[in-house]
Amino acid sequence: MVALKKVKSLSRAEIAAIFQRFHEIEPDPKGELEYVNVFTLLVAVVLSAQATDAGVNKATRKLFELAPSPAAMVALGPEAIEQHIKTIGLYRTKAKNVYLLSQQLLERHNGEVPADREALEALPGVGRKTANVVLNIFFGQPTMAVDTHVFRVGNRTGMATGATPLAVEQKLMKVIPQAYMLHAHHWLILHGRYICKARTPECWRCPIAQWCRYEPKTPPPRVAK
Repeated sequence: MVALKKVKSLSRAEIAAIFQRFHEIEPDPKGELEYVNVFTLLVAVVLSAQATDAGVNKATRKLFELAPSPAAMVALGPEAIEQHIKTIGLYRTKAKNVYLLSQQLLERHNGEVPADREALEALPGVGRKTANVVLNIFFGQPTMAVDTHVFRVGNRTGMATGATPLAVEQKLMKVIPQAYMLHAHHWLILHGRYICKARTPECWRCPIAQWCRYEPKTPPPRVAK
C-alpha cells in the first residue's frame, strides 16, 4: 500500500461527526465473512487476504461443515484443504498455513483460539490485520484492522493519513471516539467497499461527504436520455 494524495487532516470534532453519522445509518454493522465459531472466523480471515469475502464464503461453506475445529482441520489434511479453497488466490500457501495453524492451536493452546494478539500473530499465516479482526469481531476488543479499504478511506478523507497500514491504524486509534471504536473497523471497511471505492468514489451519495477532504468530489453519473 502507498499513501494517497496528501490532504488536510480532519479535526476530532469532524471525525466524531462522521462516526455519529455511521452509527445513525447502521448502529450494529457486521462483517461479511461467514463463520460458525472463532476457529472458522480465524481461518476465514486468513483466507481473505487478497481475496473477496464473497469468494472466501463460497469456498469455505463445505470446508467448515467438514472441519469446524482445529482437530477436524488437521484430520482433513493440507491436500484436502487445498481442494476446497482452490478457487481462492494463493490457495496452496493458504492451505498449508491453515493446516499448520490448526496444528499449533492443538499443540500450544489446547485447540482454543487465544484472545491475545501476540499469541495470534505467532500462528502461521496470521499477521496484525488478521489478529485485529479476530480480536474485534469475536472477542469484542476495540482494535482497528487496516485493510486496503480502511487504508484508502483514512487517507482520502483526511481522517488518518499515513504511508503504511500501521501508521493509519495508530492514527485511527488515537482520533476515533472511544464510544465508536468497537464498530469503527466495520464502518470504514463497508464505506470503502461500497461507496468510497478505489477508482471512482461515489461522492454524490456519500453520507460523510460534507466532512471529507477528498477533492474534486465525483459528480453523479449522467443519465442517458
